[in-house]
Amino acid sequence: MSQRVWAGLLAMALMANSASAADPNQVPAPPTLAAKAYMLQDHNSGRILAALNENQKLDPASITKLMTAYAVFRSIKDQRIGLEDPVVISETAWRTGGSRSFVDLGDRVPLSVLLQGMIIQSGNDASVALAEHVSGSESAFADLMNQYAKELGMRDTQYRNATGLPDPEHYTTASDILKVANAIISEFPQYYRWYSQKEFQWNGITQSNRNGLLWRDSTVDGMKTGFTDTAGYCLVSSALRDGRRVVAVVLGTDSPRARERESQTLLNYGYRFYETKLLLAAGKPLSEVRVWKGEQPLAGVGVNRDIWVTIPRGTADQIKPTFTLPAQVLAPLDPAVALGKVRVSLGSETIAEAGLYPVAPLALGSLWQQGRDTVLLWFE
Repeated sequence: MSQRVWAGLLAMALMANSASAADPNQVPAPPTLAAKAYMLQDHNSGRILAALNENQKLDPASITKLMTAYAVFRSIKDQRIGLEDPVVISETAWRTGGSRSFVDLGDRVPLSVLLQGMIIQSGNDASVALAEHVSGSESAFADLMNQYAKELGMRDTQYRNATGLPDPEHYTTASDILKVANAIISEFPQYYRWYSQKEFQWNGITQSNRNGLLWRDSTVDGMKTGFTDTAGYCLVSSALRDGRRVVAVVLGTDSPRARERESQTLLNYGYRFYETKLLLAAGKPLSEVRVWKGEQPLAGVGVNRDIWVTIPRGTADQIKPTFTLPAQVLAPLDPAVALGKVRVSLGSETIAEAGLYPVAPLALGSLWQQGRDTVLLWFE
């Protein structure tokens, strides 16, 4: 298959081309923020658009509760617990200091209510009660949190509690926080809606979500605030504009207003200067290749996952693909086994790489078909 044909197929796979060419090197540098660390990422493509000290280990404060929620969601998914479980509020949970969702000692509170109390109000009492319900104790739950962190590739994170209360051995990074934030958005959309809920009521008390961006920007629909004296004011924010999601992490600012201002600055930068496109759709044949010794002589090939790219605005028509396939493709074909790969570049930068797979299995042909193709291959 010629590069010209492949390039044409790729152009058709783009959602839309830009009206005019732009120089990909002319995007302004990311803004400088008054924060200890920050990071901005496009959710679909995974491209990092801005970062500072993203691998520095820091106190996450109540940003910890993203992983607390993720661990609870996983337990629900695995059917170990249920949303309507009555959770008994222990003395340990009830006495936990810091932010509270005002559950009472001995109450039997639905697990879904505790999740909202933790996500919306950042209740430490709710967090401990959830941890005890899932694992029997908060320390055992912290082990579960660390297990999931390892699975998500959070290499610079260690949890010691479910709340984010200060502990010298409790830390994470902006880069690792993005991993759990994106996992919640992708794996648990049915629960993600709670992160945009502006208020929570329990025990006759109505409390507002501490994420002020929910009121300032209608496209922001999550995620979590945090504060301790050592951590400073922190915010993980996520916005959805015109179908495109961007996630920002800002750690260690000096006030609630500052964390909102700096997060808004990051989000605006990502949307103003970049666009994200679905380049290739999973399971959609890009073309057909000749297959020798198979039941059929042709097989469709494509990618096995959606390939998104985030690029400077106005540069879509400058995307160039390079495809690699073997000179001869032999049956049988397995959709789980790559035949080749595609690399997509913009200027000198590689912006996406993926394997090329058969879109359907193809078995060996009859003995006659195999013999015929063996002879034909002598002349190739």
